[in-house]
Amino acid sequence: MSHRPRRKRVHEEEHENHERWLVSYADMITVLMALFIVLYAMSQVDETKYEQLRDGLAVGFGREQSILNGADPVSSAKGVDDPGETTHQLILAQVPEDQRDVVARVLDQVVAESDRRRTERQYGEARVEVERLLDVWRRIDRALRAEGLRDDVRATVDERGLVVSLVSQHVVFEPDVAELTPRGRRVVDTITPVLQALSEPIEIDGHTNQEKVRPKYFPTDWELSLARAAHVLRRLEEVHGIRTSRLRATGFGHTKPLIDPARAGSQDVNKRVDIVVLSQEPAETRALMGEAYEELRREAGLDEAPAARGDRSPDHTGSTDSTDSTDDTDSTGQGSGDDGHADAAARRPRTQEDQP
Repeated sequence: MSHRPRRKRVHEEEHENHERWLVSYADMITVLMALFIVLYAMSQVDETKYEQLRDGLAVGFGREQSILNGADPVSSAKGVDDPGETTHQLILAQVPEDQRDVVARVLDQVVAESDRRRTERQYGEARVEVERLLDVWRRIDRALRAEGLRDDVRATVDERGLVVSLVSQHVVFEPDVAELTPRGRRVVDTITPVLQALSEPIEIDGHTNQEKVRPKYFPTDWELSLARAAHVLRRLEEVHGIRTSRLRATGFGHTKPLIDPARAGSQDVNKRVDIVVLSQEPAETRALMGEAYEELRREAGLDEAPAARGDRSPDHTGSTDSTDSTDDTDSTGQGSGDDGHADAAARRPRTQEDQP
């Protein structure tokens, strides 16, 4: 039996790898890419990215259990014993002490930029909503002018939405009475077609004037103001078919005058019903609508609110509102001036129109 001689295994000589530097280079490029991604994210910050950064900082500094992963903020943050600590403080508590100053500055910049962008976005949305509501008012204004009823209504925009006030300068409500007069019914009927085309809820607010006189047919002015609002609500529902789910009535009594009660003739105007088209924007956006409305007024050359200028100024449509064109005169026919309204109101004899 012949035996073949075994071949000796030849071990190939290991070649030196001259491309190992590529590994280190790739690692460096990866780190730089991550850095620029973080910088880009910070420049385009929003709430979602802020949350991601917060979580990444917590995990990156060795905290596998972060706040966003469901960990208890108090138990996961060393040195934080107060449950009322802010998120900012909780993040810093998870960062090594020698790096907290740098992280704190980054967080301050991120939060400040996020707040600025959010406020700008909300203000822009508020301005768009105000312009939309003013377009609704322009349609109402045209309808009222066509019927010769423009002087019975005033309008503004506040944090609730579009407020259309049915003032009683032309006897929308008789003294002590909750029912609309024939002219008042015409005003409501003229406004309603525009309201029917909308989808927003409608609030009807009843108001009395500020004369300290007990109503003849109601226990107090609270009941009278609510009855007036309910009467308008019923007309919108029963006569014009607006869904009850869109309607609600509120009575404010004498607590919310439209213009300064000390002004002569103010009680005729403060006795009113407000029809409010309620904006459905988020609360943060609605809170800026009053500011946006005033800016639009300034841009239109209406720097002051009507009440600040004797209630004779044009409204935001650019037309002259003669609702409050009552002369500032007392019972003797002499002008009382801005400082004499309270005295003039006190000197003149009480009339039927002084009733709520």
